[in-house]
Amino acid sequence: MAIDEDKLQAFLGRAIGDLGAAMSAMLVLIGDELGLYSALAEGAWSSAGLAERTGTDERYVREWLANQAAGGYVEYDKAADTYHLSEEQALCLANPDGPVDLPGGYAVVEDLFHVKARAVENFRTGAGMEWGEHHPCLFRGTERFFRAGYHAHLLSSWLPALDGVVDKLRAGARVADIGCGHGVTTILMAQAFPDSRFVGVDYHEASIATAREHAARAGVPNATFEVADATAYGGGEFDLIAFFDCLHDMADPSGVARHARRSLKPDGHCLLVEPFAGDVLSDNLNPVGRVFYGASTLICVPVSLAQRGPALGAQAGERRLAEVMVRDGGFTRFRRAAETPFNLVFEARP
Repeated sequence: MAIDEDKLQAFLGRAIGDLGAAMSAMLVLIGDELGLYSALAEGAWSSAGLAERTGTDERYVREWLANQAAGGYVEYDKAADTYHLSEEQALCLANPDGPVDLPGGYAVVEDLFHVKARAVENFRTGAGMEWGEHHPCLFRGTERFFRAGYHAHLLSSWLPALDGVVDKLRAGARVADIGCGHGVTTILMAQAFPDSRFVGVDYHEASIATAREHAARAGVPNATFEVADATAYGGGEFDLIAFFDCLHDMADPSGVARHARRSLKPDGHCLLVEPFAGDVLSDNLNPVGRVFYGASTLICVPVSLAQRGPALGAQAGERRLAEVMVRDGGFTRFRRAAETPFNLVFEARP
């Protein structure tokens, strides 16, 4: 069989790029933890200057800077022999409120290496792995990586895209945030709408404890948190029930949809935010799909399979989600209300 040299070189070029990214993953986490990115966002530094600024060893910092510059994460000025972050790099590496918190994403990657042995066994047996069995870095990384998108879009575009929801929230509504994790979205909404009452629900007790701590620091008396399953929470009729990047993980997404339908007022709304995905595999063979399929293989699918769920995966797509919400869940109206490069945003009505 003849080898196409051009195709071989093109593949190797991609593979070497991936290998370099994998080699650099821990260095991104180190740069974040030691404040190297934050210092580089403030100005240009030599390796000695950056080491002095951050209380680190110059020799290690010098090698770290070379790696980061080679990968395009840091800018290098050859004439001055200094390094700095461009405004765009700083937004993603040194600003937790930027468009993407890249170190948060790399904290998720860190967890994947922690669970490798378990993942290999799951591949052999078909078993699952509960969310709470992962390393704590996953919970912190998930909070950070998704928080940026929520801060950028939830109040400015996603809630306004729902029919009349913002007016209800301003007047005083009852809201449930299901699968709330560390409570980022619950707190964000509670701060914006002080006359409404919010409850964050998650089955992971440690995450709820963290959410309560966050809420106390934020000073939001209108937000409470409870440990409960997504098919068993109570509290009466809600004006809005929200799911942020979590329905696809669940053991019984159809049952979750039915419970949400029963828990809403007749004129209520369900906000469903899910990872961006097309309905067929070929639509998702792109860099964003690659990230989500990777996370789905080692996090989302195992969480659902641990409870014998359908394992929708992080690339379920609009058609499958509509089946869950309408055919199985009993909602009569379902529409795509908004989207970003990373998320699809749906509104379901009773």
